[in-house]
Amino acid sequence: MALTNDHPGEHAAQEPIKLLGIRETALSVDEVFRAVGDDAAGGIALFVGTVRNHDGGADVDALGYSCHPTAEAEMRRIAEKVVADYPVRALAAVHRVGDLEVGDLAVVVAVACPHRGEAFEACRKLIDDLKHEAPIWKHQKFSDGTEEWVGAC
Repeated sequence: MALTNDHPGEHAAQEPIKLLGIRETALSVDEVFRAVGDDAAGGIALFVGTVRNHDGGADVDALGYSCHPTAEAEMRRIAEKVVADYPVRALAAVHRVGDLEVGDLAVVVAVACPHRGEAFEACRKLIDDLKHEAPIWKHQKFSDGTEEWVGAC
């Protein structure tokens, strides 16, 4: 049997952006994973960003995220670019705002594609571009009493 890419499942879906949001409540990996379920996807790549206990050699006690009112629209623009560049069957991304503690989930993104390589690449592109382009800012609080604002995401 000859392999071809003529099957509709080998291409991007009509409406692949399934879930985008900025949340003030705890994030759910299960919700994001369920959102990208697609029978034509042979690979789902999921990334979970958590609050770590250190940054730049200093101990982090807690942090807060805040965002510009256009942050969700920017998330959509970034997601649409990923969808345009990869054969995305389904895509989801949620980011937390507000006060978080070490171990909390800060961001969860997932991409489903026909093949694993595409899913990995698209997921990495999605999280990297969200981190660098979405107007979401991190305010870190260190154990020594100092604080720091970090650019987008």
